[in-house]
Amino acid sequence: MRLDVWQDLHDDLRPGVQADGETFAAAMGGKQLLLPIRTLPDGLRGVASLVLNQASFSVLDAIADHVAAQLHPHAPDIIVAMPTLGLPLGEALARRLGHRRMVPLSTSRKFWYDDGLSTPISSITSPDQVKQLYVDPRMVPLLQDARVAVVDDVLSSGKSMGAALSLMTKIGIAPHVIGCAMLQGETWRDVVGRTPVCHAIHTPILTKTKNGWTQ
Repeated sequence: MRLDVWQDLHDDLRPGVQADGETFAAAMGGKQLLLPIRTLPDGLRGVASLVLNQASFSVLDAIADHVAAQLHPHAPDIIVAMPTLGLPLGEALARRLGHRRMVPLSTSRKFWYDDGLSTPISSITSPDQVKQLYVDPRMVPLLQDARVAVVDDVLSSGKSMGAALSLMTKIGIAPHVIGCAMLQGETWRDVVGRTPVCHAIHTPILTKTKNGWTQ
């Protein structure tokens, strides 16, 4: 198992599936980020995986720089960050945009939370786990009449982001823009509709063949 994934930006890798058949080099700003390939539960497809809280700080900084530069023209007033891996990116983006704080969503219910301010959530990486996504009632006033950017680590099936958008709808918020570190495939487009999406990396859904992974 390789331990050097997510740790460095390279300038000498050919983008795509690598010769080892286990890693994928994703293009980002003229460089490449090496990602491990994970087989999806159906056994026939795979994704290039990015786990932000296991990435090096320099890689996280580079991703945040890319996404912040794209978010800046949209002038969001506040960042809403998805748990769990969207939180480090959300904080990094909020700092780069000159914000004093962000609004973190949660799948851990605190006793003062309102079940009416929650929605079910699942993801491509945890398809059998359905949790509840909450917003702290104390944070709701920060979102009203604000230009909101919803941030997550990866946009793939769109299920997690769909839950976030549903939760925003419950409190009367239509996000102005979405930010993420990586896009996987294209299915997410059906969920976000016309909401602009800012990202650093875009990788395909891979298909397993007798000769290895293809895109």
